[in-house]
Amino acid sequence: MAQHNQLGKVGEHEAVEFLIKQGFTIRETNWRMDKLEIDIIAQEPGMVLHIVEVKTRSTDEYFDPMRSITRAKKQHMVNSANAYINYYGLQCEVQYDVIILIGSLGNFKLEYYPDLFVPRLKTYR
Repeated sequence: MAQHNQLGKVGEHEAVEFLIKQGFTIRETNWRMDKLEIDIIAQEPGMVLHIVEVKTRSTDEYFDPMRSITRAKKQHMVNSANAYINYYGLQCEVQYDVIILIGSLGNFKLEYYPDLFVPRLKTYR
């Protein structure tokens, strides 16, 4: 496995541990359907479903990881969440979160961005 893939797996594990400590229940990790994927699907009491994107980097010296959360990435998160909700027939609120980890195993700085964005509603005429 490439080193950056290994760092990403470790980062996702750290993110899961963080969410559990915050009182979340982890429903899924690395959920996939066709080309859609979600890093972490977590739930808090009250049926709010959290779609969590995890970005792990060894350094942010050259590139701010938050810049990788583009409009296209947000749309991918929304499409993936819709697929998950439809697949399981859920009726719940959805929140889109991002966790950024910078560092290395045992020495990560974790930044949690809850409810980072609200999807735009599409209107039809």
